[in-house]
Amino acid sequence: MNTVKEMDLKKDLLAGQTVAISGWIRTNRAQKEFGFLNINDGTTLQNLQVVYEESLENFSDVQKFRVGSSVEILGTLVLTPEMKQPYEIKATKVTLLGDSLENYPIQPKRHSREFLREVAHLRPRTNLFNAVFRLRSVAAFSIHKFFQEKGFIYFHAPLITGNDGEGAGEMFTVTTLPLDNPPRDEEGNIDYKKDFFAKKTNLTVTGQLEAEAYALAFRNVYTFGPTFRAENSNTQKHASEFWMIEPEMAFTDLEGNMQMAEDMVKYIVTDVLKQMPEEIDFFDQFVEKGLRSKLESLVASKFNRVTHKDAIQILKDSKVKFENKPEFGQDLATEHEKYLTEVHFKSPVFVTNWPKDIKAFYMRLNDDNETVAAVDLLVPGSGELIGGSQREERLDMLIKRMDEMGVPKEDLEWYLDLRRYGGCVHSGYGMGFERLLMYLSGVENIRDVIPFPRTPKHAEF
Repeated sequence: MNTVKEMDLKKDLLAGQTVAISGWIRTNRAQKEFGFLNINDGTTLQNLQVVYEESLENFSDVQKFRVGSSVEILGTLVLTPEMKQPYEIKATKVTLLGDSLENYPIQPKRHSREFLREVAHLRPRTNLFNAVFRLRSVAAFSIHKFFQEKGFIYFHAPLITGNDGEGAGEMFTVTTLPLDNPPRDEEGNIDYKKDFFAKKTNLTVTGQLEAEAYALAFRNVYTFGPTFRAENSNTQKHASEFWMIEPEMAFTDLEGNMQMAEDMVKYIVTDVLKQMPEEIDFFDQFVEKGLRSKLESLVASKFNRVTHKDAIQILKDSKVKFENKPEFGQDLATEHEKYLTEVHFKSPVFVTNWPKDIKAFYMRLNDDNETVAAVDLLVPGSGELIGGSQREERLDMLIKRMDEMGVPKEDLEWYLDLRRYGGCVHSGYGMGFERLLMYLSGVENIRDVIPFPRTPKHAEF
């Protein structure tokens, strides 16, 4: 007897042999003299059909086994090339391991994604979320493979920090002070010197600043971990806790930064297409029609490049009546990104040299004194996927920018030291992992690509 997993049946069909398999019942079609169990053991998207007959000693019990129950099957593997499924198991023994109550929420019918978020602890047992979170696992490992093959050092940025790397101020405070009566200083402000870390600390919004320190020792590093935003946003693309991929590269300018981003995206998409044909076909059929061709087109395409100024001019010249009028010096709206990628360029596009007033303090000021060496990667069907820049390596210019933008220097003296002691041209970018998963799967809501999503007023499980 071979104890097997469903995934192994595809690799090495054990036709005619006795096998044992454990899993959960997806459906139980009981008939008078026989029945069919659809079993999934979690190792593959596909279910395994198990045929049981009245010769089983507990046949009448098996007929009543409910959806969601865990079972162990002993039986013979039979090839069925004339059927919809290539093989099935003819059961000789069916053992109930864990019963499932009648009110099990995931019944064999179509459930809305809104409902399934309410039972997020059970939703991975559905086909959609089985595929989504299998994709999440494969894509995460693919990211690590890409950077490891290129000799990058994997760097763990701190989750608790005293600085605001983005300058947005929308951060979660970390404190052990009593919230009902916190200690106050002479001015009446909360006295963080009496807090656990003796200063005000927050959950990080980015690991970039710390990654820069390590890039200036190891040359090429990357972070891949959770980040947090206390932004009261309820859009389909925003979450309060999400994962970021942030490479940082010494001796690399903006052009090299863009090339690395392009190589990374193509590598991950290629790897996912190769490793997950069933899941991609599932997404293509049930989530986003044409997904596979979209992904294959991205791999085959050359990513275009356009300056922010030229992008705005393209939008103005298009004669399209946008809801948000494109303006020089202003950010791009979703409809603008859609036009650039899907109508004008018909490909992914890097938008470079952004107005300095709408970008972060650490981005390198260009010679025109109006723009910074920043870049956003826009992709068809998803919009912004990556944001990055060449970092400001000139100490005097960095201090000037921090003063202009009101960024306090006292907590960032260590960051300024990176320019004082052997600084060099360096660049990096950030990609939200969930944004990538939405692009790869066609799933349009970030809440459906995070196992247990955290959004404003929602922190269940």
